Amino acid sequence: MVRVIMGVKGTGKTKQMIDLINSAVTTENGHVVCIEKGSKLTYDINSKIRLVDSTPYDLVNYDMMKGFISGLYAGNFDTTHVFIDSLTKIVGKDVDTETETFLAWLDSFGEKNDIKFTVTISADVSLAGEDLRKYF
Repeated sequence: MVRVIMGVKGTGKTKQMIDLINSAVTTENGHVVCIEKGSKLTYDINSKIRLVDSTPYDLVNYDMMKGFISGLYAGNFDTTHVFIDSLTKIVGKDVDTETETFLAWLDSFGEKNDIKFTVTISADVSLAGEDLRKYF
């Protein structure tokens, strides 16, 4: 399952994400991971959440992001929910068909491995194609 929270800067995406992450601590039976660029969420989320700063891993495209997520899961099969804050900022891309293809891969990967994904994207909702809108 994939859920996308999309909007321009200042629309409350990160606040909504923080609330969802902190509530996941009590509702998930497995490990919860949050991937972000930088470490701005360190003091906002529960310390039981595995917070991963993507910066040192230089994830410059969606193929690298797929490998990174696959590696996180391979290292811990008990992962049940992955939050990705500012996906397009992490990979340094704008919203496009590659973004939609990546989200479809996340959906498939999550279904096979029983993982939920919640993703924020900083962009105008009008840029979302039909393949992206189905995750809203």
